[in-house]
Amino acid sequence: MTESSTPPIAERRPHQHHRHGETVEDPWYWLRDRDDPAVRAHLEAENAWTDAHLAPLQPLVDTIFDEMKRRVQETDSSVPTLDGGWLYYRRTLEGQQYPIHCRRPAPAPGSVGSGGGSVVTDLRALPDELRRPVDPITPPADEVVLLDENIEAGEHDFFRLGGYAISPDHRLAAELVDTDGSERFTIRVRDLATGELLPDTIEGAAYSLAWFGDSATFLYTVPDDAWRPYKIMRHRLGTDPAEDELVHHEDDERFWCGVGRFRSDRYLAISVGSKVTSEWYLLDADDPTSRPRLVAEREYGVEYDVDHRGDDLLIVTNAEGAEDFKLVTAPVTDPRRDNWRDLVAHRPGIRLEGADAFADHLVLHERTEARTQVRVVDPTTGEGDVLGMDEEVYTAGTGPNPQFDSRVLRLVYTSLTTPTQVIDVDLDTGERTVLKQQPVRGGYDRENYVSWREWATAPDGTRVPISLVRRADTPLDGSAPCLLYGYGSYEMSVDPSFSPLRLSLLDRGFVFAIGHVRGGGEMGRRWYEDGKFLAKPNTFGDFVVCADHLVEQTITARDRLAIRGGSAGGLLVGAALNLRPGMAAAAVAEVPFVDVVNTMSDPSIPLTVIEYDEWGNPEEPDFYAVMRAYSPYDNVQSADYPALFVTAGLNDPRVQYWEPAKWVARLRETATGGGPILLRTELGAGHAGRSGRYDAWRDEARTLAFVVDRVQPDVPPRSDR
Repeated sequence: MTESSTPPIAERRPHQHHRHGETVEDPWYWLRDRDDPAVRAHLEAENAWTDAHLAPLQPLVDTIFDEMKRRVQETDSSVPTLDGGWLYYRRTLEGQQYPIHCRRPAPAPGSVGSGGGSVVTDLRALPDELRRPVDPITPPADEVVLLDENIEAGEHDFFRLGGYAISPDHRLAAELVDTDGSERFTIRVRDLATGELLPDTIEGAAYSLAWFGDSATFLYTVPDDAWRPYKIMRHRLGTDPAEDELVHHEDDERFWCGVGRFRSDRYLAISVGSKVTSEWYLLDADDPTSRPRLVAEREYGVEYDVDHRGDDLLIVTNAEGAEDFKLVTAPVTDPRRDNWRDLVAHRPGIRLEGADAFADHLVLHERTEARTQVRVVDPTTGEGDVLGMDEEVYTAGTGPNPQFDSRVLRLVYTSLTTPTQVIDVDLDTGERTVLKQQPVRGGYDRENYVSWREWATAPDGTRVPISLVRRADTPLDGSAPCLLYGYGSYEMSVDPSFSPLRLSLLDRGFVFAIGHVRGGGEMGRRWYEDGKFLAKPNTFGDFVVCADHLVEQTITARDRLAIRGGSAGGLLVGAALNLRPGMAAAAVAEVPFVDVVNTMSDPSIPLTVIEYDEWGNPEEPDFYAVMRAYSPYDNVQSADYPALFVTAGLNDPRVQYWEPAKWVARLRETATGGGPILLRTELGAGHAGRSGRYDAWRDEARTLAFVVDRVQPDVPPRSDR
């Protein structure tokens, strides 16, 4: 298809919004009506035009897809996790879309792996071969297949396991299954000895489920029409779900609920929270009829997170002005705010993101200067050390650590050049054992790649970190193409990590960059606060200066730069392009939140009321004015825009499909040139796109082919293989 081909044109239908004395035309408002046959017809026409436009790139898509398959270890297995005398792990097989969930007994002297007698709880008591991944092709004879997602997916175009909770006696598993991408789950309970499903089936559940100690009763969450988990229900096996007991009902539309079980196994917890306020309740795990007991009453602006150890609760909180959070203790018997006592004081500049309690130690999850770090401390003094890492730009965190009395800590480590490693740290000796490094087929050599950190400067003087990676032989003279990625919302951090799929760009001479813009959490709570509410424009300005920095430092050139973001990162892309339409040669906006004012003005849309504490309420004039000024849909310029590839999901509950559809319609009408502007809507999936790994790789190959074609056409990949 040629550049002059005519794309679908969405019909204009009169519709107006009247807000704060302003009348705003919204001629594509009708695209919200998914029951209108014209809506489906338009989305299908957009898909057909996009597919036809990209058809000449199909050889490149196929080449990149084949590169991905050649690099990824398709037949593989995870490091086993010790829990309750069993070793749990997953296997994947070449040609299959989904993982297989398995376990095997964990024998040790004086232990019994499947119930009865004692069970091994110390990883150090296991033979070394049992701590490492099994042979995925010839698994051990004592392996038990618990759940094969490939079989469960069957003929469904979409399949997602939203949760998988093993009962405390390890005889049952509760599965949360989604087959259309709507993120409304069916709860099923499976007998792990026979593989058979119990009659208990619960429809329309949300994320999270927690078992009581009797292994016959569990808590689960139910969403309202706005997709807000607002009810906690109690189900006992063998009873009619219609008769399930309501345990907690959250009336405030800004708050959502979740359930969990502490590692200590003494309590179940109900967490209730808005974007800025928390409240927790405890239930006795050994009493399946227990009632919730309040930890500390909610107070606007006070956030707290809870874990349990012995006679105390461990609470991470921003109370008393602890902007970057601190760790306090409170007696389980009376955990009111008056009884909170500092254990790890507030340390400005070191954001305390979480604390995990174990019998003999605490693990703190921290962030400083756009770096993650793990600190192990004494549970009585709060004193301890950070586990040191070798690279400047990396991501470190904990893996699954279900054993409360373990003296071995499982870490997960990665960087832009280091494939993901699973590491066991012996807390008594300090010895580290790498149990697995993510395999990269074809002879990947880390020494052929370089990662580093740059700092851009915003107009207000703020230094904005950028994490980068390239091949060592890629020049930094302005000739290299570059893909700049960003997000910048919800205090979520885009931490640098390895991707074998990204090598298809790097081996074509690309630089890959992450702009850690304000609104994310990379630089602490203040970094987040300076990129939300009335300060949200900082996020978009930061992304523009990141792009400018890459050009000014001759890391790339303007006509060789592509930008990318998804969801709120798609908003970032759209808003930045409105500020500077010529900032890049190509842009990818995946499920972008681009119709900000209209969505945030409609409380009937899923998540809108909850999101007031993130974006503000446009019913208030100040918030309306700021949103109106940056909302991508409302601010498309009469200018040349870069080539744009935009995606949507028809069943997406987070960003409604009509937002990108409306944005593309306005871009097509208003932009004076550039392009093309492409829209592709997954008609059977949601926010995360298609669910199978091969489907996801094929989608990624198409996206990367679009980027390569726009900023570096006709250049084959370099390779040492």
